[in-house]
Amino acid sequence: MKEFRHGLRHGISIALGYLSVSFSFGILAVQSGMTVWQAVLISITNLTSAGQVAGVGLIAADATYLELFLTELIINIRYALMSLALSQKADASFRFPQRLLASYGITDEIFAVSSVQPGTIRPFYLYGMILIAFCGWVFGTYLGAAAGMLLPHQISDALGIALYGMFLAIIIPPARKSRGILVAILLSAACSTLLYYCIKSITSGFAMILSAVLAAVVAAILFPAPSQNQTEQEASAI
Repeated sequence: MKEFRHGLRHGISIALGYLSVSFSFGILAVQSGMTVWQAVLISITNLTSAGQVAGVGLIAADATYLELFLTELIINIRYALMSLALSQKADASFRFPQRLLASYGITDEIFAVSSVQPGTIRPFYLYGMILIAFCGWVFGTYLGAAAGMLLPHQISDALGIALYGMFLAIIIPPARKSRGILVAILLSAACSTLLYYCIKSITSGFAMILSAVLAAVVAAILFPAPSQNQTEQEASAI
């Protein structure tokens, strides 16, 4: 219980952040034609803001299952990498069932908080943090979806913009520090715009997939990650 309470305390700030973001997602979901409980069910089964927003957009556009699958795979594959990295800090008490349960709630914020903890992490620490973050995400979705059904259309549209403001807040700081990230962002935006206006035969789902993959490949070729030797040489020079 001590580890669980520790995780709860560390997850409070994450839950509060999720509350505001998922509120905007709830509004977006009902604007796309979903009911309140359909929006809540999506948040219960998915803990990914970008993935949920993209998925709702594809569902509203009557995209195929293949488009939906590939889009979610590309957007959310980073969670697999985070889970692999976090497994190196897992305590010996982490058995396979505990790892499966914890993997459900590994998000960017939970990974960031867990990875900076000193020493190893125990299962109930992650459970506590995931539980309170989950509650913030689902409850915020419910409030946003309910508000979207009741508020005037102009107000709900204005509140829905907050979600895209969050995405800008995520990409701008790293783009200012890394030229590779900046190139990937600009290239994906340019490619998406070109496909949308010039190639009408490509659906929105496949346009998103092509833009993301192309931008990632070009950025990886032009701006490869430094090798371990280069990193050590730079550190020694400093």
